[in-house]
Amino acid sequence: MDSGMSRADTTPPTASQTVGPFFPPHLIRPGANDLTRRRPGAPTAEGEPIHLSGRITQEGGRPIGNLIVEIWQADHYGRFLHPADRRNTPVDRNFAFWGRAATDAEGRYAFRTITPGAGPASPEDGVDAPHIAFTLLGSGLMRRLVTRMYFPDEPRNTHDPLLRSLADDTLRQRLCARLLDRPDASGAQSLVFDIVLRGPGETPFLAD
Repeated sequence: MDSGMSRADTTPPTASQTVGPFFPPHLIRPGANDLTRRRPGAPTAEGEPIHLSGRITQEGGRPIGNLIVEIWQADHYGRFLHPADRRNTPVDRNFAFWGRAATDAEGRYAFRTITPGAGPASPEDGVDAPHIAFTLLGSGLMRRLVTRMYFPDEPRNTHDPLLRSLADDTLRQRLCARLLDRPDASGAQSLVFDIVLRGPGETPFLAD
């Protein structure tokens, strides 16, 4: 047989599908939404503790339940747990760096973490302001959604490369959390970061 075509040339591509169709609760271990320690009972990470919560909605304000929310961030010193971060600076080995939570029927999620330090400097772009990276996975999504949360009244936001790339100040504000005027039960600072997937007030998402 000499058709002039390889097997790879004749094999049709695998059909795409939405993310899902569901995410069972066992995908999120107990305590996975607490980044201030590596495991229950372990030493506590350095830095200012914060209670981070929010609500995820779609067009029309409808809540999205059973959505996996993952966050990834630097520790108190601004270090990331990543091979590309080779700076000769301290690393907090008690910090978890990554966490996961699920939204309830009202679209609400919650994390306990710390205020991160500033990220590494880039000669071309400058220094990333302290931020928390968000990834969303859920039924009906064609791909994972990625965005960032910045801290309110943070002076370094002015020079952050990503925020500077958004010409509209309204869009920049959608990436900033709201500070509540009351701490949580433990005395930690409380921040709210709501995410809108579609429609008026849609949150800016990043190419992953």
